[in-house]
Amino acid sequence: MLVFRLFVVGALFLCVTQAAPAQGDRPAPARESPGTLSTPAAPLPAEPRISFNSVHVEGPYIAMTFDDGPNAILTPRLLDLLAAHKMKVTFFVVGENAAELPEILKRAAQEGHEIANHSWSHPNLGKLGDEAVRRELQRTDDAIKTAVGARPTLMRPPYGSITPRQRNWIHETFGYRIIIWDVDPLDWKRPGPSAVTNRIVTETRPGSIILAHDIHPATIEAMPATFDQLQAKGFKFVTVSELLALARPLPPKPAPITRPAAPQPKTSPPPPNPSELASPAPNG
Repeated sequence: MLVFRLFVVGALFLCVTQAAPAQGDRPAPARESPGTLSTPAAPLPAEPRISFNSVHVEGPYIAMTFDDGPNAILTPRLLDLLAAHKMKVTFFVVGENAAELPEILKRAAQEGHEIANHSWSHPNLGKLGDEAVRRELQRTDDAIKTAVGARPTLMRPPYGSITPRQRNWIHETFGYRIIIWDVDPLDWKRPGPSAVTNRIVTETRPGSIILAHDIHPATIEAMPATFDQLQAKGFKFVTVSELLALARPLPPKPAPITRPAAPQPKTSPPPPNPSELASPAPNG
């Protein structure tokens, strides 16, 4: 009997020790799903804008630009007009002309105008390889530095022709911002002074970048009326770099207003048509 009791006690002890897990064997608490603890990733910052046709500004600011000079006769005449109107503009100069007429460039810079790169010989950059583009821009960059004592920060591709890859490469290599335009009077087609004036005055908006050329006599002839009419409309002239500094983000578009659909009036079903009523089945 004693042996039997010891056997029973031992069996009970064995069952208890197997049911209770050891301290080190306790199951770890369940982990939360990784998704429940993660925070939303911050949005990536927008890449800085490097190419401009126009900008959004809070005010009547515009930038007048002149390409392809300097010209020995026409550019000094234009500078006289700008001084009389107390205006500042941006000159996108061709390097060959800049190297030949550095004194005109120096005068323009001293009078507060901006000097920018328009290539050395006015080729279609979009059709050139990188090394040819580099030579075109570097030679002009050097000519401007020699004439005015500072390197340009802006460039305009001749004809506005540039590939997206070139745009990024030029910005990375030279640090230039690429300037196109949104107002083009087509003065290079020589439509006459009045047509040049009318096109510029009609198309200009706040934040516009206006294209013209200081190598065509009719363009210079059109400028007094152009300047007068733009100033009469309240526009203020700044250089391109000044205009870019004034740029502001576009305001968000208002969300469309959705109106709940008007409830449809309840209508009673039409009375049955007697002719459509089923006749009683015959006896059979």
